[in-house]
Amino acid sequence: MLFTEKESSTLEFKQELPKNNQIVKTIIGFANQFGGRLIIGVADNGSIVGIDPNTVDELTESLFKLVYDNSVPPILPSIYSLRFEDKLVLVIEVSQGMTKPYFVKSDGLTNGTYIRLGSMTVKATAEIINELQQQSRGISYDILPVYNASLNDLDFHSIEAFLKSRKGGAQSCETTKELLRSYHLITDEHARSYPTVAGILLFGKQPQQILPQAFTICTQFSGHIGREGIVASKDCEGTLFQQFEIAYAWLWDTLSKSSVIKGLKRKDTLEIPGEAIREALLNSLLHRNWRIQGPNRISVYPTRVEFFSPGVFPGPLRIGQLELGMTHSRNHAITKIFREAGYIETLGSGFPTIFNTFRKAGLEKPQVMEGVEFVKCILPRSAVGDTGNRTHDIILSLFSAKDIITKREVIQAANISSATATRLLTQLTKDKKLQRHGAGPKTYYTISSAGS
Repeated sequence: MLFTEKESSTLEFKQELPKNNQIVKTIIGFANQFGGRLIIGVADNGSIVGIDPNTVDELTESLFKLVYDNSVPPILPSIYSLRFEDKLVLVIEVSQGMTKPYFVKSDGLTNGTYIRLGSMTVKATAEIINELQQQSRGISYDILPVYNASLNDLDFHSIEAFLKSRKGGAQSCETTKELLRSYHLITDEHARSYPTVAGILLFGKQPQQILPQAFTICTQFSGHIGREGIVASKDCEGTLFQQFEIAYAWLWDTLSKSSVIKGLKRKDTLEIPGEAIREALLNSLLHRNWRIQGPNRISVYPTRVEFFSPGVFPGPLRIGQLELGMTHSRNHAITKIFREAGYIETLGSGFPTIFNTFRKAGLEKPQVMEGVEFVKCILPRSAVGDTGNRTHDIILSLFSAKDIITKREVIQAANISSATATRLLTQLTKDKKLQRHGAGPKTYYTISSAGS
């Protein structure tokens, strides 16, 4: 018998009780993000194997004490059993925490804070810990003051142009401090007004001088993996509006186009849907984590276009949920202004548009993957039927962000079964593109020196 759900950012299976602190780390990962359930008695493949019914009371008591004693702030999980025909499983459930970050008491805040990354529990970086602290105070990073800037760093002509052209807004209004505060473009602290992160990103005169991470690198590669064979590159600077326009124009010029004559005019069409490119580009700019000191990246490879955005998903999202239009906004002020400026029609429409336009065009399904500090949207350039090579490319593209990968990461990134992942990794190893290390659950892969 199989469990009806799959492992995700809010669900993890354990066939039996681990003998280390892994359960505490997983529960902390749930509490630091969106809550979740850890189910003991279910194998990794979802098979319900059950636990000994005679141990349920003892397990419940020991697990409650284990989690409570080893978490800071203390976590009080809900622990209960469920029966599936003749099998009994134990569920440890925890809600999203209100006093983040939670961490393992013995390891301290810096080394003991964990988050969920897809179906994995990983140690949080300093940037993520900082974001968790802000979340517990209910603060969105884009509305925080930029102390090394002044109101003179804002382009008030651009702000006035936005206010006059905004959807649903008055055509003429005075640009008062009160209005700027209502849009979170400025904020007051200690009797002084400062521009916010949103103010600088959207209407700064020279945003990169104040927030140096706020730019986008566009690169075309001749090779299929990593930074191999740079053909062309462009840095997109300026406000987020300007970066969007520059990056989209660069992609239009870089990607292949087909032409048809309609009447007396020629109409050019991109090889992949322009609507999908537009939405992927908007998502990468609007929902990235601006605390992270790194640029957005757009990489064009022979078989795909990758949109790399610093920061993990701001909500408990899975690929199926993305297609349904479920959305979580990280930068509320930035998103609101982009919507009123006419760049966004409906919140949550971005990923459905991407998947639907590819489906209608008969192209292979786009991929969305989440790393420790990034989200990557991959738009295939190849038609349906080249799935094997495309999946190889997805696996190899994981190395653009890290030096080693595991089979579990491949399953998650390529949305394939365990057996398919094993077959593809074996083939890539045989082709000397990857090198295998270790054995069993500790197996990992690196780029082969012979194939690089």
